[in-house]
Amino acid sequence: MLFLEKYYPVILAFLSFLYSIYLWFTGNQLEGIYVGLWPVTILAFAFVIRQRRNDDKNPNL
Repeated sequence: MLFLEKYYPVILAFLSFLYSIYLWFTGNQLEGIYVGLWPVTILAFAFVIRQRRNDDKNPNL
């Protein structure tokens, strides 16, 4: 369970990457490009959320 709590953004980003590839090769190039932007967004939000959690835990910063 701890593994999923830590790595769920990476798993979601990888799944959306695979979905993007699927869309591209099934003839939906524009949708594939759009979905291809999701992994970057997922990982960026996960990074920001983790930074905010760490800042809340350490009030001395």
